Amino acid sequence: MGGQEGAPARPPGAADDRPRRTPVEVPAGTLLDHHCHGVLRTDPGPAAFEAFLTEADGPAAPGTSFFDTQLGFAVRRWCPPLLGLEPHCTPERYLARRAELGAREATRLLLRGSGIGAYVMDTGLPGDITGPDELAELSGAPVHEIVRLERLAEFAADTTRDADAFLAELAARIRSAATTAVGFKSVAAYRYGLDLAPEPPALHEVRDAAANWLKKRPKGDRLKDPVLLRHLLWSAVATRLPLQLHTGFGDPDLRLHRCDPLLLTDFIRATRRSGTPLILLHGYPYHRNAAYLAHVYPHVYADMGLTLSHTGARAGAVLAEMLELTPFGKLLFSTDAYGLPELYVVGARLFREGLDELLGAWTTSGAWSHADAHRVTGLLSSENAQRVYA
Repeated sequence: MGGQEGAPARPPGAADDRPRRTPVEVPAGTLLDHHCHGVLRTDPGPAAFEAFLTEADGPAAPGTSFFDTQLGFAVRRWCPPLLGLEPHCTPERYLARRAELGAREATRLLLRGSGIGAYVMDTGLPGDITGPDELAELSGAPVHEIVRLERLAEFAADTTRDADAFLAELAARIRSAATTAVGFKSVAAYRYGLDLAPEPPALHEVRDAAANWLKKRPKGDRLKDPVLLRHLLWSAVATRLPLQLHTGFGDPDLRLHRCDPLLLTDFIRATRRSGTPLILLHGYPYHRNAAYLAHVYPHVYADMGLTLSHTGARAGAVLAEMLELTPFGKLLFSTDAYGLPELYVVGARLFREGLDELLGAWTTSGAWSHADAHRVTGLLSSENAQRVYA
């Protein structure tokens, strides 16, 4: 009672010198989401909504729901109040309220309530989703563009079957994108894996690979050739713009064991002299491996997007693991939100809550000063991304 066994009693009226927990909060509107996608223009039905709560490519098992996941619970915790409902309301009540408001108004309320003040958007996903200008209008915040390399190659391949013409068109598209976008992204992890040969392919290898792909390719077929994927990576490196690389988990289209960022080690070494920033996206469950690479290579950065959203109530623990080794100036905030504006809200809130919990505990224990905690909060929230993407 009244303290630890054997501890001397505090005299009546004595000052309480025990450290007090002081919140270390991320100010609203200061987050820079450096990796995200567009949102749906129309209101999804219940099944379509649930499909965005998982990386699975099929329905939930019979008798179950994707709302019964960490991400599903996080949506029901943080999103209903922004639409005038109580936290943790039923999925049915939430979706009914969303339908009452309509897709545009629900999206506007959710985005503007997310606390995100700027976006860097990957425009490479197909579908009836918003582009940068639409997202900027709905959110009331600036949106910058990241260009997906594989989509550039596929667009170029739709124009010709000649290898030399294809390579010329591809080079022109990369040059054009470099004048307007703030960076590039590759999904080679999905298309082949990260265990690519690290060196740039020779020109004759690229020409032969292009000729073979174009000859056999049905229109609209996705690029999977490892030589052409390497050519894309090195073409992006030559621009010196930041290059985002998918690592870690995603939908069943990938093979997770081939998405460990450690497989990029030789490529990272080969690109070091270029100075091109490499941002290792997502990472889970290899997030500690990404932290190591960011720790030892000056041009490598780590990201927390997607990971925090899907780990939900455990996001603080995963964020703590990322902060074990990642230099504080090299970890970037993102949501990787796609399709649902709710995913922006959840990604931002889980980051803010997790970081506040962590830094509050570390400052209370005396491990960190409050000044350092506030400074690191600013770095993770936006300053690192502002520096990397110039």
